[in-house]
Amino acid sequence: MKEIEKEKIKLLSDRLDLIRHKMANISLTDEAEKYAEFEKEKVELETEIVRLKAVRNNKLSKEAQKLENMPFKRLITKKEQADIGKLKKAVRGLTIVHPMTALGREMELEGMTGFSKTDF
Repeated sequence: MKEIEKEKIKLLSDRLDLIRHKMANISLTDEAEKYAEFEKEKVELETEIVRLKAVRNNKLSKEAQKLENMPFKRLITKKEQADIGKLKKAVRGLTIVHPMTALGREMELEGMTGFSKTDF
C-alpha cells in the first residue's frame, strides 16, 4: 500500500513538473486561456500531492506510535545483527526498525532497534 502511494506521489510530481515547464514556455499575451488551464491543473496537483503525503505520514505515525507503546525496546548489538534470524526466532513478536528506513527516520533512531512485548 505504501509503495502505491509513493508511486502516485511520484507520478503527480512528475506531471506537476511537466506543467511548470509548459507554463514557463507559454507567452501570457497569446495563450492566456491555456495558461489559466495549466494554472488550474497545477493547483489541483499540488493539493493532491499534499493530501497523499499527509496520508502517508499519518500511516507512518500510527505505526511509530504502536512501536513506541511496546513495553520493551533496545538497540540490537552487532553480534545479534549478524544472526538476526536466530534473534527473531527466540523473541516472538520482535519488530526491528533500521534507522535509515522512513519509519526509522521518523522515530529518529540512532541504530537498529528492536521492539517487543516481551523482554529480550
